[in-house]
Amino acid sequence: MYTPHTYPIALLTMLVSMLCWGSWANTEKIDKTWRFELYYWDYMWGILVCALLFGLTLGRTNPAAPASFFHNLDSASARSLVEAFAGGMIFNLGNLLLVAAISVAGMAVAFPLGAGLALVIGAVLNYFVSPAGNRFLLFGGILLICAAIASNTMAYRGLSKSAKAGTKGIVLSLLSGVVIGLFYPFVAKALIGENHLGPYTVYFVFALGALVSNFPLNYAFMRRPVSGSRLSIKDYFRGGPAVHTWGVLGGLIWGTGTICSFVAAYSPTVGPATSFSLSEGNTMISAIWGVFVWKEFRGATSEVKRLLALMFTLFVLGLVSISLAPVFG
Repeated sequence: MYTPHTYPIALLTMLVSMLCWGSWANTEKIDKTWRFELYYWDYMWGILVCALLFGLTLGRTNPAAPASFFHNLDSASARSLVEAFAGGMIFNLGNLLLVAAISVAGMAVAFPLGAGLALVIGAVLNYFVSPAGNRFLLFGGILLICAAIASNTMAYRGLSKSAKAGTKGIVLSLLSGVVIGLFYPFVAKALIGENHLGPYTVYFVFALGALVSNFPLNYAFMRRPVSGSRLSIKDYFRGGPAVHTWGVLGGLIWGTGTICSFVAAYSPTVGPATSFSLSEGNTMISAIWGVFVWKEFRGATSEVKRLLALMFTLFVLGLVSISLAPVFG
C-alpha cells in the first residue's frame, strides 16, 4: 500500500485532491440538455470504478503485506466498515444537493457556499476526531474561508435578477455544505483504532455506501426535481454514449481527488482535519471555472467584481494558512 512519507509529497496529494474536487463538476455542465439527476447515475459508476482501480494498484504494492487491499479489507473491524459505509451514504446526500445547487445557481456560487461551509464543519469535527497540526493556523485559515463565503454570497445577491431563484440556489448550497461537512469524520474514525481500514479500503467501502444510497436518493430527486419536469428510469437509457461517458469521467476525477485526500489524511503528520480542509480548497478552483470559463458572472457590476476579488484573496490566504498548519504543528 502506497502512502506519502514526507510532508511535501503529502502536500502534493492534497493539492491534486483540491484540483480534482474543484474540477469534476465541469463534466456535468458540458451538455446542458442532460439533467443532473441522469448524469449522477454515471458519476456514481465512475466513483466505484476509481475505487477498484486504485485499490488493485496502489493499494496492492505488496500483495502479501497485512495492509494490502484484500488483507486489510478482510481483517478490518465491523466498526470501521460501518463507519466508512455510513460516510459514503452521508456524502452522497450532500453531493446530490450540491449538484442540484450547481444546476440552479452555477459553480461559482454552489461550490464556495456548499464546499466552504463543509470545510468549516468538517475541519472542526475532524480535528476533534484526530487532532494534528497547529490549531491557530488551521482555524485561522477556516475563519478566512468563512469571510470568503460571505463575500461570495453578497456577490451572488448583487448579481441575481430573481430573488426566488437566488434564494433556492443559496439554500441548496448551504444544505449541501452542512451534510458534506458531516461525512469526513466517519472516514477519519474508520482510519484509526484497532483493525482499522487503510485509505484504499476505506474509499472502496465508502464508494459502496454512496452507490447503495444513490438508488433511493437520486430516484427521489428524479420524481421530485428541484427544477424541470419529473424523470423516469427510461430517460436515463435515452442518453447517448457521450453523455454517459462524461458522467463516468466526472466520477473518476472526483474519485482521484478523494483517494488523494484519504491517503494524506492517513499520514500522522497531516491528519484528517488538514487534509479535508486543504482539499476543500476546491471552492477556489470551482469558482475560477465558474467565473472565467463558464462566465457565470457575466454582466456583473463593479461592486460585484470587487466582492469576487475579495473572495479569491481571502480563499488564498485561508488555504495558505491551512497548508502551513502541519509544518508548524
